[in-house]
Amino acid sequence: MMPLAPWRPALARALHRNRARAYCRYLQLATINIGGKPSNRTVVFRGFVGEALQMVTDGRSEKVQQVRANPWAEACWYFTVTREQFRIAGRLTLLDPNNDVEALRSKAWQAMSAKARQQFYWPHPGQTRANETEFEPVSEGAEQPPDSFYVLLLIPDRVDHLTLRGNPQDRYIYERKSDEWSVETVNP
Repeated sequence: MMPLAPWRPALARALHRNRARAYCRYLQLATINIGGKPSNRTVVFRGFVGEALQMVTDGRSEKVQQVRANPWAEACWYFTVTREQFRIAGRLTLLDPNNDVEALRSKAWQAMSAKARQQFYWPHPGQTRANETEFEPVSEGAEQPPDSFYVLLLIPDRVDHLTLRGNPQDRYIYERKSDEWSVETVNP
C-alpha cells in the first residue's frame, strides 16, 4: 500500500473544518476545450479514490469530449471557514460503462440522492430544450447507473496549498515525480 500523499491530510482537515458549509464540496474544474482554450465549471467532490479526487459527470457533456482530447486539468478549491485555497493539477480519467474499474460507478451512483440521479436521465446536455415533459422523473432502472453516468477522477501531480490566515501567509507546493511526492514552502 502506498503512503498517503503529503497534501491529503491538509485537504482532509480543510474538508472536515468546513463541513458545516454545504458548498465546501463544490470546486472549480478547468479543462482545455477542443479549440485549445480553458473551459471552467463547478463540480461536486464525491470523495477520494486513493490519491484521486472523485467527481461525476454526464457522458454526453462537452467536458467528456475535452477530457478525451486532452486529459490535463486543474481544480481550484476555496474553503471559506479556514481561508485555504487548494489548486490541484493533474490528469483526468473517465470511468464509463466500458472501463468501470472495481465497480466505482455503481458505488458512486448508490451514494447519490435520487434527485441527483435524475439528471442523468434528462435530455442531452447543451442541446436546445424542447419542453418540460422531457424532465419528468424516471423511476425505473434508477438503482443501476445509466450509460450516461461517468465517474471522473482527477489524479494529482501538483498541489498548491495556500493558507490565507496569518502574517505571513503559508504556501506549500507539492509535486509528484515518479511515485514520490516532494514539498516546498514558498512565498505566498
